[in-house]
Amino acid sequence: MIKYLLRRIFGWLLMIAVATNITYFLAWGFLNPRNNYVGRRPPLSEEQIVNLLEPRNLSDTVPIWERWWNWISGVVLRWDWGVSPTGGSVNDEVAYRMWVSAELVLGATIIMTVLGIALGVYTASRQYKLADRIGQATSIITMNVNIIVAALGIVLLAIALNDLVGVRIFYVTGSGGRDVDGFFPYLIDKLQHLTLPTIALVIVGYAGTHFLQRSLLLDNINADYVRTARAKGLTKPQAIRKHALRTSLIPVATQVAFSIPAVFTGAILTEQIFAWNGMGQYFIETITKSDIHGVVATAAFAGLLTAFGAILSDIVVVVLDPRVRVS
Repeated sequence: MIKYLLRRIFGWLLMIAVATNITYFLAWGFLNPRNNYVGRRPPLSEEQIVNLLEPRNLSDTVPIWERWWNWISGVVLRWDWGVSPTGGSVNDEVAYRMWVSAELVLGATIIMTVLGIALGVYTASRQYKLADRIGQATSIITMNVNIIVAALGIVLLAIALNDLVGVRIFYVTGSGGRDVDGFFPYLIDKLQHLTLPTIALVIVGYAGTHFLQRSLLLDNINADYVRTARAKGLTKPQAIRKHALRTSLIPVATQVAFSIPAVFTGAILTEQIFAWNGMGQYFIETITKSDIHGVVATAAFAGLLTAFGAILSDIVVVVLDPRVRVS
C-alpha cells in the first residue's frame, strides 16, 4: 500500500509540474501585465513601464525562455512564485487566502457531504414513500437554486433576524472581526461570520450527493449479497448499514474527494457576496489584473488539491472495499 501511494504521489507531482509549466506559457499568451499601467494619469512612458515590470520578471521585452527560467528557478530553489505586476508577493497572497477559503469551504463540504449521504440512505430505505418524495422534491428545488439567489435570500433573512432581536447575531460580510481577543470571543466571532456563507453553500451543494447516494444504494439493496445477509437473519436496516451502504459509499467518496479543488477555487460567487478574500476571489483578481505569476500559482494550487483528492480517494476505497486491500 505504501509503495502504491508513493508511486501515485510521484506521478501526480510530475503531472502538476508539467501542467504548471504549460499554464505559465499559456498565461503569457493571453495576459498582458502592461494593462495595469495603461490609462494612468499622468501616463507612463515605455521606459518607465519596462523599468517597473522587468525587475518583477514580467516584461515582454525579455525573451519568454529567459522569463520562464527566472521564474522556475525561483520556484525550485527558493519556493518563490514571483510577484504581481504591482509588486505584491504571490506567496503571501496564496498563504493567506488559502486558509480563508479553507475556513469556509472545508466545513461546508463536510456538512453537505454528511447531509447528502444521510438523506440518500434515509430516502433509499423508504423508496416511493412520503419521506422519499418530500426529500427528492426538496433536493430538486435546492439543486436548481442559484448560489446568488440562495446567498441573497439568506442575507435578507439574517438582516431581518438581527433587526428583530436588536442584536447582531450574524455578520453579512467579512471572514472575521478585527481586534478580537481571547479564544471564546474569537470562536464566537468566527461562527457569526461563517454561518451564512456555509448555509448558502450547503443548500445548493448537498442535493448532488443525496441523489447519487440514493441511486447507488437502491442498486445495492437488491443485490444478491444483501439478500443473503437478510436470509441469515439480519434486519433490513442492519443489512443496509453493514453491507449495501459500504459498497455504495465508494463512488460517493470518490466524487467528494475530487470535488475538493473545485470547491476551493470555485466558491467565487459566494466569496464575492459575503466579501471573503479567499482563493476564489484571488483567482478572479489575478485574471482581471493580468497577474501571470498569481494565475500560475492558483493553477498549481488547484493541481495540488486534485492530487490530494485522488490520493484521498484511493485511501477511502481501500478502507471501504476489502477486495482492493487483497489485490
